[in-house]
Amino acid sequence: MQNSWFSLGWRNLWRDVRAGELRLLVLAVALAVAALTSVGFFSDRLQGGLQRDARQLLGGDVVVVSDQPPAAAWQERARADGLQGVLTLSFPTMGRASDAQGGATRLVALKAVEGGYPLRGQMRLTQQPGDFTGTPTRAIPARGQAWVDPALLEALGLRLGDSVLLGDASLRIAALIAQEPDRGAGFMSFAPRVMINAADLPATALVQPASRVTYRLALAGPEGAVQRFTVWADAELKQPGVRGVRLESLANGRPEMQQTLGRAEKFLNLVVLLAALLSAVAVALAARAFAARQLDAAAMLRVLGLPQRTMAGAYALEFLLAGLAASAVGIALGWGLHHVFVGLMAGLLEASLPAPSAWPALAGLGLGLTLLVAFGLPPVLQLAQVPPLRVLRRDVGALKAASLAVLALGTLGFAALLLALSADRTLGLIAVGGFAGAAALFAALAWGAMALLRRSVHEQTAPRWLVLATRQLAARPVYAVVQISSLAVGLLALVLLVLLRTDLVDSWRQATPPDAPNRFVINIMPDQAEAFRHTVQQAGVGKMDWYPMFRGRLVAVNGEAVTPERYADDRARRLVEREFNLSNAAEQPPYNEIVAGRWQPDEADAISVEEGLAQTLGLKLGDSLRFDIGGMEVEARITSLRKVDWASMRVNFFVMFPRAEMPELPITYIAAYRAPETWPPRSSASHDSLALQAAQPPESTALQAVQPRAGEPGAAALSPGCAPSTLGRPGDGSAGFDNALVRQFPNITNVDTAQSIAQVQRVLDQVIGAVQFLFGFTLAAGLLVLLAAVGATREERAREFAIMRAVGASGRLLRQLQRAELAGVGLLAGLLASVAAMAVGWALARQVFDFNWAPPPWVVLASALAGALLALAAGWWSLREVLRRPVVQTLRQATD
Repeated sequence: MQNSWFSLGWRNLWRDVRAGELRLLVLAVALAVAALTSVGFFSDRLQGGLQRDARQLLGGDVVVVSDQPPAAAWQERARADGLQGVLTLSFPTMGRASDAQGGATRLVALKAVEGGYPLRGQMRLTQQPGDFTGTPTRAIPARGQAWVDPALLEALGLRLGDSVLLGDASLRIAALIAQEPDRGAGFMSFAPRVMINAADLPATALVQPASRVTYRLALAGPEGAVQRFTVWADAELKQPGVRGVRLESLANGRPEMQQTLGRAEKFLNLVVLLAALLSAVAVALAARAFAARQLDAAAMLRVLGLPQRTMAGAYALEFLLAGLAASAVGIALGWGLHHVFVGLMAGLLEASLPAPSAWPALAGLGLGLTLLVAFGLPPVLQLAQVPPLRVLRRDVGALKAASLAVLALGTLGFAALLLALSADRTLGLIAVGGFAGAAALFAALAWGAMALLRRSVHEQTAPRWLVLATRQLAARPVYAVVQISSLAVGLLALVLLVLLRTDLVDSWRQATPPDAPNRFVINIMPDQAEAFRHTVQQAGVGKMDWYPMFRGRLVAVNGEAVTPERYADDRARRLVEREFNLSNAAEQPPYNEIVAGRWQPDEADAISVEEGLAQTLGLKLGDSLRFDIGGMEVEARITSLRKVDWASMRVNFFVMFPRAEMPELPITYIAAYRAPETWPPRSSASHDSLALQAAQPPESTALQAVQPRAGEPGAAALSPGCAPSTLGRPGDGSAGFDNALVRQFPNITNVDTAQSIAQVQRVLDQVIGAVQFLFGFTLAAGLLVLLAAVGATREERAREFAIMRAVGASGRLLRQLQRAELAGVGLLAGLLASVAAMAVGWALARQVFDFNWAPPPWVVLASALAGALLALAAGWWSLREVLRRPVVQTLRQATD
């Protein structure tokens, strides 16, 4: 024959596409590529947007952040390098309306700016509260004026043109802030912004020697000058005596959703990995079934004299073109679906995103071709080696198992690609290694189960359908092992994702229970404690976190003085330069897990440390810590390490003394509670019996509030959780109670987080929607594996059933046989998958997603039953025409 391999490959591709022979292969590849590229396009555009807007988010090219006015040397160096500079001051304080306008109070984030602000990005102002676009401006507030967030007008009952009282000053509200480029994150971002001219700050008398003010020196200029200053500043920060100063970058400037979004990103990457793994199984099974159906045609081509090289080239070309087509379909599908992610994140992404690069498309193309080359080609290339004798003897030329070298090479190449695409080494190793180990374990256990089944079923006493089903499986043990292993791998992915998704989403949604605190009050004096608790109790508050709080600086560890030079890690250096908010309590905080040592109530000279802080500072059980607390040195030994969830809506501390009372120390109190919805209460007497209960900190994502600086652990922390919007907006009763409380205790700082919680919850609902959307990809890939695994032996089953029907077996018996075989295989596969899923899930939960892994005990039974049902459903779909096919037709095809 003179046909070239190229033209033969084209004709084979067209014929097989029209006949539907490649349908399962193309679908499996397209699904894997679509899952990868949809996440890839979205992530690529998001990263591009962050890089584009990085300077606007910072308000400059580089920002020097300090808790004291920046030294003159820093500003002189910036000017010498040709950089422009703008200094801003920010701190939380209480804003209030005048008594004539209701006297309402609200915690605000005050920001004082000077001319030239902002250096990067632009302020946008509006006169309408609902306008989030606004008009750009290069001006700053005029003397005697303030620009405020629209939320402050509603909170204080004010209007544009009214005055807001800040300390000793009264400033007229001249405009509303629509957009602020360097708003940042942390505690202060949750309070309404009030922006004033720096020249008005002295009149407020709010900045005192002990005030905790954040100074931001934003610098901008040519790229070379910025780099020179950054190198000098990094060296300067390492000099002795330089404390409380850091350079801010995009990476540490916006930590508000880092843990939650990080978990979501990892889960999306896991979905992509599992979709690719399942698609690999589906491709391998479908390619082998395709090759088995082509054996007779390949033998005829050999009889007609077609060279083996031409046949191999034709089949390789056919699969290469099919892989390109399937990858193109997957890339197009991924491009379209990534817009769904952009839509789901509409509230989170506040600016338009740039166009993506070509890397996601190239990665998708590489994945698609790797799937077909590594798992599809090996069985298909065996068609070139089919002997011509098969035309006369159908018992020769059957497909052989792939050689170990070919299998190992393809598997290692695919595994390397998945590890590169995972973007997280631990995630990739656990997913790929866990599935590889599980597949080997499934094969071994399935082989043992086949041997046990043959011995346990007695042909004299067992039902006939069970005997025949056992013979069916025993007659082809290799097929049975492959089928069980493939089903188990598919079910493993489904069970694993269902469990992880459920726990991950629940950890977000359950982080803020309906009665979670939405008020945090600090600076409660000891002589106010009894009156404060009584007032809150009379208002109907049933639960309240109540802890003493005092500040202390770590000065020695095991008798050795602590200095920043002792630590190489920047975070550790910053921590030892600052004061910690410390506390004491006889009982362990219920949701602080003890991970090392023990908490002994009222143990003298003992201290409990948060495990993350201990790791950062290199502390361990038995170490002696000395704190300077208001000029008094207190030394204690570490007797326990606690795991603290900084995302919980509770009061948490990094360092606690396990003592009920420490009267020798200067303390204030911090309280957290859910504000009453009605004020004044309808019946005060009805609330007298409500006891104030201890805090029950649930687990969630951290947004530390009562801290020296946002984003740094060193104080008591509170944070809005991740649940659907159950808190809602506070009613008039809540606001009335807040105002009454501040009037009775004017020195306290009352933090209202209800609106902030609702905002974070809306963001998390969007993240959950994206996670659940991509979850459908893996469900589809898992179903493909089930269909491919069950349909792999369709022709063999058709011939066997035809012979049984020819010798008198009834259709009812054959249906019982088929159901028994499929249900048994599915039951065993589901059982194996559930056990492996709990092991792999535990590793992923602990090492990657960082949440407690507690799968329900009924998972094993549910997984086994689900495996049986899914196998029956897949068998009905793939094999439904086998029992209806005429016996004569089946036997004639086998003979021909």
